[in-house]
Amino acid sequence: MKKQVGLFFGSFNPIHIGHLIIANHLLEHSTMNELWLVVTPQNPFKEKQSLLDNYLRLEMVNLALANYQGLRASNIEFHLPQPNYTINTLAYLEEKYPHISFALIMGEDNLKSFHKWKNYEFILENYPIYVYPRISEEIVPAELQAHPHINRIEAPIIELSATFIRNEIKARHNVRPLLPEKVWEYIDKTGLYL
Repeated sequence: MKKQVGLFFGSFNPIHIGHLIIANHLLEHSTMNELWLVVTPQNPFKEKQSLLDNYLRLEMVNLALANYQGLRASNIEFHLPQPNYTINTLAYLEEKYPHISFALIMGEDNLKSFHKWKNYEFILENYPIYVYPRISEEIVPAELQAHPHINRIEAPIIELSATFIRNEIKARHNVRPLLPEKVWEYIDKTGLYL
């Protein structure tokens, strides 16, 4: 039986307690053995200028996960051509780790735009997708609502965004409760996002 690994992609700019709550919940309430938080260099759908250096974001993810069994940071996409697409990452991982069975993790907001992803039909047919709830306006397309590879996870709804945290830091407000302690200390010490 192959080891099951969930891939939780994100900018993690910065990683916050919402990410940890979701990641830990998914690990506890699924058949996955591990969950990798994949730090993405550039999301093809996002502006790049607000993105902190890749290695600073990776460092914060490593700090955040230090005391969590089964959660690990991944820089796998740093070495792939940019802008990168999930399908390319999956192909690379399949080749590099043939003994692992991979699954995707996404918020319901991403599922609503999943049909815009490159080769989304192939991903849908070949990988389980674990979806956690998010509050958003759009509607999930009908063909994705009852697809057998889409597993909805009853997780807490966390409406906390890295953008909100960055804006709060810029305004010099206290964000300590919103971040893992070691991440808060790192940001506080280095003056990131000011």
